[in-house]
Amino acid sequence: MDPLLLAQATLNGLMLGGVYSLMAVGLSLIFGVMRIINFAHGELMIWGMYLAYWLFTLGGLDPLLSLPLTTTAVFGLGYAIQRVLVNRILEAPEEMQVLLLLGVSLILTNGALILFGPDSRRAPTAYALSTLWLGPVILDVARLLAFVLAMALTGGLVLFLRRTDLGRTLRAAADSRVGALLTGVDVERVYPIAFGIGAACAAAAGALTIPFLPFAPSGGLPLTLTSFIVVILGGMGSLPGAALGGLIVGVTESLGAVLLVSSLKQVVSFIIVIGILLLRPRGLLGGRA
Repeated sequence: MDPLLLAQATLNGLMLGGVYSLMAVGLSLIFGVMRIINFAHGELMIWGMYLAYWLFTLGGLDPLLSLPLTTTAVFGLGYAIQRVLVNRILEAPEEMQVLLLLGVSLILTNGALILFGPDSRRAPTAYALSTLWLGPVILDVARLLAFVLAMALTGGLVLFLRRTDLGRTLRAAADSRVGALLTGVDVERVYPIAFGIGAACAAAAGALTIPFLPFAPSGGLPLTLTSFIVVILGGMGSLPGAALGGLIVGVTESLGAVLLVSSLKQVVSFIIVIGILLLRPRGLLGGRA
């Protein structure tokens, strides 16, 4: 195997892994605060992609510059989903929570199909095909920008949770719902915010990828599955774990596409997840805030 090809695959996987990290951090935040597994996470990401795409197509606004609009809109969507639907079944059996969120994912997928059609789309930005040389390997400018912004947003979210009053309130609710209630935290107000932030992370990750990855309404389920792999690998509820897991999954998928075939690229990730679950059931960084 050509070492240069492996180096190129590793670099490409690392940059895509940054986006995976941001996507999974949102899912991990929702689970960490509410102990809810959001089966509609990938579909929220798809809606973020479409919002960024139409802002680019109709308004000429670059997907990277439209991030504040895209994330705000999907934050509102996530906030409404939690407030109107999820909040009603927080104390319900887990299977009811799963069914509800699977229903939400179906509604979002079919809503996107009705509004946007089944065809794949991609935003042909001015830098979509630009490249830079880093020694013997090539840097895709669109992937590089997505990686840098995804890492910056992930770091910003961690700082927000650790340095702001609202962030500390979210962490308190994540540590103990009863304890938070006893200290006067209004968890009914906190939960929709956590869900909205998680959805906004997914939307931001989606918007960052549309210059170099085609997307369609049916793409939500694979994205949700990838988010689950990343979160399980890093540790459920652990934001640093989700960030690390995203990078690992991105690199393993990219190397898997080179060493195996493209359709089997996720096999390596599944094997790693199974190994982690056997040797370290809480994930690589499970239990860390």
